[in-house]
Amino acid sequence: MLEDKMIVVNTDFVTGKEVKEVLGLVRGNTIRAKGLGKDIKAAFRNIAGGKIDEYVEMLSESREEALNEMVEKAEEMGADAVINVRFMTSSVMGSAAEILAYGTAVKLE
Repeated sequence: MLEDKMIVVNTDFVTGKEVKEVLGLVRGNTIRAKGLGKDIKAAFRNIAGGKIDEYVEMLSESREEALNEMVEKAEEMGADAVINVRFMTSSVMGSAAEILAYGTAVKLE
C-alpha cells in the first residue's frame, strides 16, 4: 500500500513536517483502452443512460497504476513524500485514455 511507504498529499505541505529539500517533479502515466466487447457494452449503457462501470473500472485502475509509477520514481530520487499531487486525464483516441499523476518529490525534516 502506498501510504505505508511514501507520504502522498495533494497539498503543498505535510502537516507536522517541514520540507528540507525539494527534489523535483515526479510523474507517472498510463494509457489504457477496454477491449471491443467492453466498449460495445459501454456504448449500450451510454444509450440507456447511467453509470458506465466498464470505464469507471478502467480509469480507477489507471489512476492507481499512474500513482504507483510516480511513487516509484520519487523513491528512486530518495524522497520521503510527494506533495501537491495532481491527476490529469486526456483522450488519446476513441476509447483510450491517458492518466497522468504528477507532484513534487521532497525530503522532510
